Amino acid sequence: MKDGVNGVALGVFVFFFLAVTVMGFLASKWRKAENENSLDEWGLGGRSFGTWVTWFLLGGDLYTAYTFVAVPAAIYAAGAAGFFAVPYTILVYPLIFTFLPRLWSVSHKHGYVTTSDFVRGRFGSKGLSLAVAVTGILATMPYIALQLVGIQAVLDVMGVGGGENTHWFIKDLPLLIAFGVLAAYTYSSGLRAPALIAFVKDTLIYLVIAVAIIYIPIKLGGFDEIFAKAGEAYATVNPATDKPRGALVPGEAGQWTYATLALGSALALFMYPHSITATLSSKSREVIRRNTTILPLYSLMLGLLALLGFMAIAAGVKVANGQLAIPQLFENMFPDWFAGVAFAAIGIGALVPAAIMSIAAANLFTRNIYKDFLKKDATPEQETKVSKLVSLLVKVGALAFVLTMDKTVAINFQLLGGIWILQTFPALVGGLFTRWFHRWALLAGWAVGMVYGTAAAYGVASPTQKHFGGSSAEIPGIGEIGYIGLTAFVLNVVVTVVLTFVLKAVKAPEGVDETSPSDYTADAGDAGVRTELPKVGAGTH
Repeated sequence: MKDGVNGVALGVFVFFFLAVTVMGFLASKWRKAENENSLDEWGLGGRSFGTWVTWFLLGGDLYTAYTFVAVPAAIYAAGAAGFFAVPYTILVYPLIFTFLPRLWSVSHKHGYVTTSDFVRGRFGSKGLSLAVAVTGILATMPYIALQLVGIQAVLDVMGVGGGENTHWFIKDLPLLIAFGVLAAYTYSSGLRAPALIAFVKDTLIYLVIAVAIIYIPIKLGGFDEIFAKAGEAYATVNPATDKPRGALVPGEAGQWTYATLALGSALALFMYPHSITATLSSKSREVIRRNTTILPLYSLMLGLLALLGFMAIAAGVKVANGQLAIPQLFENMFPDWFAGVAFAAIGIGALVPAAIMSIAAANLFTRNIYKDFLKKDATPEQETKVSKLVSLLVKVGALAFVLTMDKTVAINFQLLGGIWILQTFPALVGGLFTRWFHRWALLAGWAVGMVYGTAAAYGVASPTQKHFGGSSAEIPGIGEIGYIGLTAFVLNVVVTVVLTFVLKAVKAPEGVDETSPSDYTADAGDAGVRTELPKVGAGTH
């Protein structure tokens, strides 16, 4: 690790940060609408983005600074088990090809801004809608915090903020400045800001990965040498666990964990509010279909990115916090000026998803808590104002989380968020294809999945944490170690199906479905497409 501040890298980082800041504020004039005081405009960019803007926006949304830092960090810490992120991002695209166009169509037809809007309209249940909204907000908060962790990791490696004995305000001032800028241009420009900045972010990331995957192996003696050194390092016994550090190939005992984590993560990815927000911003269902075919390019990038974990081991990178491994690798291996470019890619890679996530969480609160329960006659202008304010509060909460808690806690709560958000799958995806599920059964299934998932995660310990130390535990009835979220999801579905049979048998009221079959295949040019939410109770059963 280099002593002091890396001035050249910091200068390059600041240059790109200032550039995207200017872009963020100018975005408010990009495709400017006649009426900006609506969530369609501020929170969804006017539902006007084409294929390439949507591709960059979704890529910037899904492949975050946390991805850039944490995926190779997992490889660095434990070996090939960290590659689970690659198969799950491959599995997810055929999956979303089946249901995202349907969600876009019905949302465009009825003016839905959030997944909870759809759930309320489909099942006629504000209670179920509230459950989905609260789950989305809870799952998003630690995800935003991790983006700030990514920025902080880069700042630490560049030597910005002083040492451990530095006053907390001085130490965290650079992060506070980055947060303030992010909050300001998100408030001003809404979803248009991250959409515009995503072009810079993704270009930088592709550039850095392309250079790293060629340049670093040349300096380290080739991939044979990299894998040999990594294999030796993984064979070393960890004194804390009395087990080998990891493995180049997952052992038989870890295969259930690997497979269930990949499948569960694939099912959960597009349940997150920020994924849906970026999706609904596109101008047609065909844009969504095209994106599901070209987004796998990011999976290729992710596979190459994961290899950096092996390179960090071969390069002799030693860090107490694994999240610093890749930023430290860049500083050690790259010339200072290009290290600055790499750090800028990570930093901007945090700003884009953090902005989208805060907007998505704010939209959920505004539409499905504020409007549904607090002020039912809220005007579009009032909705937009509340959403802007809540987006600020969400970011403040994430910042407080980062500044007051250990970074490992932030990561583990994000893993818990993944378990939670997966429990909204039956209501959202199930509702897109069938009205058979009963609204009360879906709510009960959600509750069972949430309680089991949280309790099981609470019981997982790690060398550094007594509770919430991971997301894998023994699968009841099977005895293998698997992803808690997927086990909770299976319980959720079983409870939902069984209770649906029971509730239908006793003829429990099912609520009003305000959608019709044709809504799920409608496109932007179809007659009768609305941009305002209909009154509850309209439509067919």
